Amino acid sequence: MAQRSFSGKMLIDAVLTVKTGMHIGGSGDFAAIGAIDSCFVRDPLTKAPMIPGSSLKGKMRTLLAKARNNDLILKDPAQDETVVARLFGISNNQDSQPARLQFTDALPDSESIDEFGVLESGSYLGEIKFENTINRGTGVANPRQIERVPAGMKFNVRLTYNIEDENELAEDMNVLAQGFRWLQLDYLGGHGSRGYGRVALTDFRVKRIDAKTGTINDEPNLVKAFDEARV
Repeated sequence: MAQRSFSGKMLIDAVLTVKTGMHIGGSGDFAAIGAIDSCFVRDPLTKAPMIPGSSLKGKMRTLLAKARNNDLILKDPAQDETVVARLFGISNNQDSQPARLQFTDALPDSESIDEFGVLESGSYLGEIKFENTINRGTGVANPRQIERVPAGMKFNVRLTYNIEDENELAEDMNVLAQGFRWLQLDYLGGHGSRGYGRVALTDFRVKRIDAKTGTINDEPNLVKAFDEARV
């Protein structure tokens, strides 16, 4: 695998606001009687809900692959469109290409922790959603408890982009803006068909760091492009 150098990095920050209760599953290996059936993933140190970078990356890549694929059926990720492959990376026996984008685990901002930390919901910084599934044949109900991140909670999101080819920068940023838009038109986490996981991205901040000089410059044109992807 050939490693490519880079001329700098883009730091892309945004605020992700949960619009409807969100569930990104955590460990469910053991649940005591009366406990929550399906917990969300938490930061092991602070116990706050967390959006893993892998969840955000995987969802955005899948949405872009679906939107930009000319076939009816999605193929192996290594066969994604060239721009999607270079943004999100390729790794298999035939080819290996590091992703230009790196996603950071997202944690709630301090205001959300203060606001939701005082709620008596039975879940620290969360809520418990009671649901029933009904067996069509027998009519028997199967109740369950799902832990969700409540609507209104805000997370600090950061993506880092390696600038490897100036000639491809504009196209890469355009496709990334499309990814932000599709994410907001879809859902994050599980149970999206039941209304879970709608999110909004706001307050974009984009900075470019020169690899040789370390100079940091704001990128207002990219902020505008990402803002225009909002729905």
